[in-house]
Parts: sequence; C-alpha cells; structure tokens
Amino acid sequence: MNRLLLFLTILAIAVSHVCSAQTADTQSLPNPLKWEKKSGTVKNLAEWNERRNEISNLIQQYEIGTIPEVKREQIKARMDNDTLFVTITVGNESLTLSSHIKYPETGTAPYPLLIGSSRISLPDTLLRMRPMALMNYNERQVNGYSQFRGDTCRTNYGFVRLYPELIDNGAYSMWAWGFQRIIDGLELLGPEVTKIDTKHIGVTGCSYAGKMALFCGAFDTRVALTIAQEPGGGGAAAWRVSHTIDGVEDLDKTDYHWFKRSLWEQFHGDSVYQLPYDHHELCALVCPRAFLMLGNTDYKWLADESGYVSVNAAMRVWEHLGIADRMGYSINGNHPHCRLPEEQFPEVLAFIDRFLFEKSVSTANIRKAEMFDGKVDLEKWIQF
Repeated sequence: MNRLLLFLTILAIAVSHVCSAQTADTQSLPNPLKWEKKSGTVKNLAEWNERRNEISNLIQQYEIGTIPEVKREQIKARMDNDTLFVTITVGNESLTLSSHIKYPETGTAPYPLLIGSSRISLPDTLLRMRPMALMNYNERQVNGYSQFRGDTCRTNYGFVRLYPELIDNGAYSMWAWGFQRIIDGLELLGPEVTKIDTKHIGVTGCSYAGKMALFCGAFDTRVALTIAQEPGGGGAAAWRVSHTIDGVEDLDKTDYHWFKRSLWEQFHGDSVYQLPYDHHELCALVCPRAFLMLGNTDYKWLADESGYVSVNAAMRVWEHLGIADRMGYSINGNHPHCRLPEEQFPEVLAFIDRFLFEKSVSTANIRKAEMFDGKVDLEKWIQF
C-alpha cells in the first residue's frame, strides 16, 4: 500500500510539473522568430521576410480577414489641384478614394509624406518644423467607424461592395487595404505629378486610429516610418497580457466591427493563450522598417502596461537583425488623450528626421517608460 501511495504521489508531482510547464509555455508570448511550419528560428533578414508572411497570414486568418491584392490595371489615379483621387475597379463595381495633400511652404519637391490614419493628431507646431507634405487618409470612404455598435454598418461602405464575400472581415483589414490603394495612386502618378517622394512615407494616428496606423504600417512594406500614438488594446498591446489586467481593452472587451467576430468565438477568456500569435508580432511586421510607439498612462483602458511588454517583445526581432535603433517607444502620462506633450517631441522628431529625411540623428535607446521599467516582469512573458 505504501508503495502504491508513493507511486501515486510521484505521478501527481510529475503531472503537476508538466501542467505547470504547459501553462507557462502557453501564457508566455510566442517567439516571433520561430518558424510556424518548419523547425528552428529565423537567422537573417532574408529569412525574416519569409517569416513575416507567416505572421501576416495568421493575423489575417484569425483576426482581421483577408487583405485582397489589387492589380495595377484595376487602379486609376489623378490629381485635382492638391487632392489625390484613386479609383479601384473590381468586376462591375468601383470605389473612388480621395485625400487632400497639404504641401509645405519650404523645401524642395519631391517631399516626404506623413499620412494620418483618419487624421494627424501630432501637433502642428511640431510638424511645421520640417518641410514635409501631410495627408489625411479618409478611412470612412472604405468602411465606417463603430464603437460597440455591432457589425451592421459594414454593409454600407465601399469595400464590401467590391468584395461582398469578405463581409465578415474586420475593419482594420479593410482600412489597411484602402491605405495601400492610396500609396498605389501616388506611385502610379509619380513625383512629377504628386510632388511626393514615395520612398519616404510615414503613417501615424491616435487611439483607434493608432491601431489603424499600426495595421497600415505593418501590412505595407512601402511605409518607411510607423508612429502609433496611444493605440491601446488591439493595437500594440498583447492580447495575452491585457487579459491579466483589469479595466483595459482586451480581446473580450473590444469592438468587433474592427475585428472578425470569430476571433472572440475561438479565443475569448483563457482561450486567448491558445492564439497562435500575439500583437508583439503585429508590431514586428513593421521590421525592418522604423516603428515608434507612444503611450499615455493616464488612461488605463489603453493597456499601456501590456503595450510595454509587447513592444519589448517585438524589439527582440529588430535586435536579432542588428537594427534595434529602428524601433522605439515613449510612454508617459500627465497629458490629455491624443495630445502629445512637449517632452515627447524630441523622440518623434528624431524618428521623422532619420527615417523620412535621412538625417544623421540617433534613434538608439529611445525606450522610455519610467513607470514600468524595473517594475513589470518582462521575463514572465518574454521567454525567447
């Protein structure tokens, strides 16, 4: 009898250790450098480009839906004064997108271009310091904004007319698709017509549009610089980490107009740990290009602690490829939502100067989050 009890005790301990190991493994963030369909990890930039495609496909499959490709012969573009018009035709349906370009009063064309997803919330006083063009991407021409109003408004917008089979897509795939068409139009017309240098395009946005800027920059490799301002849950923040923090936007508490409803159906609650990727990998899709995340701890809903973990995990990809100075973050408080404080101006200008103007300025070590540094257990989540 004693031998049986001893055996059962040893078995229970072994099972406990296995379960603990499995729990720790599933709750930590997936390794973005680990191949999905083959063994080993990414070794160099060429392999990373292949791995990017795996991550892109996973995010489209589980979270936002397909971003359809468009052939150049399906696109027509023209300029009317300072407004760009891009018409996309799919079958018998057409959709025209328009965006006004604000040109600088100084400098020489072609100009770098900063595109605001919905609008540019960075201060005019900061942007006027540089001779670059500005544009607002009118995402509601593609699909409308919703904040917890369900999915019904999806059918009223242009993307679904062109792709009725993709009605279950989340808005972020549709918005990323439309953003790509704007850049297509700029490329088709060329700098002689648009006065825009398409090799130096940046995208920025705040709050839900900060998420949009991240998705647009992640899925279009023509974007040189992505600045996601206060993107919150569903943006830079990792779904897994947000699940452990009360009172923040997480996978159970977000707008399912923005994402596929099936994301919640498959991965709500503790099922989030079975998600085969997380948003540190969405951030990493921007690599090897430049990425800056700006946070605001005054608004708990934004899940900045989760965002802090996520960007540090994503940073490992830039570090692995020897280009860590192309990625940074600045998280602070004591300012209104989407109102960049002056103390963050230097970080933003450094990234703009280096990646839109190719100036010899340092973007190394722009990793500022005093309220989280040394207080958040990164090793719990980042085990790669």
